Amino acid sequence: MSKAFDLRRHLPSTAFVIVALLIIGAFGGIFIYLGVYNIGADAPHSKLVYGTLDEFRERSIATHARDIKVPADLNDPKRIAAGAGLYNEMCTGCHLGPGLEKSELSQGLYPAAPEFAREPGQPAAEQFWTIKHGVKMSAMPAWGKTHDDQLIWDMVAFIGQLPKMTPEQYKAAVASAPESHDEMMEHMPPMAGQMDQHDPASKPHTHAPGHEHSH
Repeated sequence: MSKAFDLRRHLPSTAFVIVALLIIGAFGGIFIYLGVYNIGADAPHSKLVYGTLDEFRERSIATHARDIKVPADLNDPKRIAAGAGLYNEMCTGCHLGPGLEKSELSQGLYPAAPEFAREPGQPAAEQFWTIKHGVKMSAMPAWGKTHDDQLIWDMVAFIGQLPKMTPEQYKAAVASAPESHDEMMEHMPPMAGQMDQHDPASKPHTHAPGHEHSH
């Protein structure tokens, strides 16, 4: 009778695994330190690197957005109209819109920003999370630093309409936006990190002449 298969005999030793990991780590550290990899936006990643980063980003967004509850009124014309003005002022430079030509900014981005009028968008919850929190090492900012959830959902509502719009409909939607971006921001309470000019405690502290701190 043959002896039972011993899996341990066919696996590398613990010492071998540790040494291999140390060698890989050392080569990785040298590779990073020497700056061998071209990080320039005009030098595309290899298919392997691009695919890995793309999957990493998509899975991260999906995981962090899974508990977000989508408002039931995303198709409300008022919400869509408000989102039109925000999108036109904040997003068109990168994501363009129906009938808009590529901008200097959009042509220089890598990876290229998605064109929402041409490409199927993310699910609404994921789009909200992305707009609010941004994406590291990309041109996508965290708009949640300066805009509340209500305004971000307005943008999501409008983005969902873009694939259905003709250039003429897009222009009409922007022209009929109820408020400009600046007017909308006037309704916003002070956000974290922003100074409230009406709060004396938020203003830089000054000293009367002759009372400067000594250093």
